[in-house]
Amino acid sequence: MPTLSDTDLLARLVGFDTTSHNSNLPLTDFVADYLDRPGVRIGRNMSEDGNKANLIVEIGRQDDAGRSGLVLSGHMDVVPADEPEWASDPFILTEREGNLHGRGACDMKGFVALAVNAAASIDPATLRHPLVLILTYDEEVGLLGAKRFAETWAGLERLPKSAWIGEPTTLEVVWAHKGFAQLRVGFDGESAHSAYPHLGKSAIEPAGRAIVALAELRRQMETERAPHAEEFGDVPFVSLNVGRVTGGSAVNVVPDRCVVDLSIRPLPEMKLEDLVDRVRAALDRALGDETFSLEVVSSSPPMHVDRNAPLLGVLLEEIGQEGERAVSYATDAGWLQRAGFECVIFGPGDITVAHKPNEFIPIAELAKARDVMERVVSRFCL
Repeated sequence: MPTLSDTDLLARLVGFDTTSHNSNLPLTDFVADYLDRPGVRIGRNMSEDGNKANLIVEIGRQDDAGRSGLVLSGHMDVVPADEPEWASDPFILTEREGNLHGRGACDMKGFVALAVNAAASIDPATLRHPLVLILTYDEEVGLLGAKRFAETWAGLERLPKSAWIGEPTTLEVVWAHKGFAQLRVGFDGESAHSAYPHLGKSAIEPAGRAIVALAELRRQMETERAPHAEEFGDVPFVSLNVGRVTGGSAVNVVPDRCVVDLSIRPLPEMKLEDLVDRVRAALDRALGDETFSLEVVSSSPPMHVDRNAPLLGVLLEEIGQEGERAVSYATDAGWLQRAGFECVIFGPGDITVAHKPNEFIPIAELAKARDVMERVVSRFCL
């Protein structure tokens, strides 16, 4: 397949609707066909149900001992594009006023297009060290693809150690981020007609006490300073958010079930288990003998790369940035770091326009990121 321009390739990628309710296999097949040639090894790391896949592309000879070379990593999935405010079809890349609009153009098919074209344009015979792409599924719904890859891919120890994750950072180098976990608190009651409430037991009333207790725990955590707190700007603490409450069926029925979903974001070096224990203790104090369930629905580790990591130094040097930046959202880098990679986050686009109608990536940033990628790939692989 002939190599496309970055913009044309991005248009092809945006054209695949890879929201989480869809399979991403048509997109992985397209990228695999686009890159398939002698000297390129292509593997698929399938989801448990076989409906989705991580795509792993290896170019050049494996370095089994030193783990030299470079990994370029991004996720292929996007959030839904159901908002009525879209000025154009969200799955047709559209240029307006120096920006490329489309769902996923910023988060993060712009970087994926650059990484795929970097792999497509390189001659495997010229590589002294391997170039590897790790393209994941379902980052947006719990970093599920990266977790699957980290836990099941054979030969992790033979892949390059330096991993560039291209989340949109407005071309600033990010060396740390918080983790993320979704917790679920469940309450069971007994339904009855609301005219005879003594015949039932409300599941919502204890949930209300639990929400008050969780709000108090959130306020307490905001006064505490964990390791690396100074790196996280105006959110230097563990954030806790009660995001969804579901319960009851009608106003004239005593509710027999209520579920409270919350998120919690640990800083680097913090253990999620300790925070879950604090949530449980706060609920125990507030609820007394009331029974409830508490489960971790999904989780992703925080990330913090060593200041001496080669990729960190190279990217800082390439763009002339002084000092590193930390962010409060989670990325695939958390699971990749746990799998033994040294991760740095750097990419074109602004995270504040992601997940919104008329999402876009500036053409100028895409071009600058391409220049940086060419130089970094050369330094690590040629």
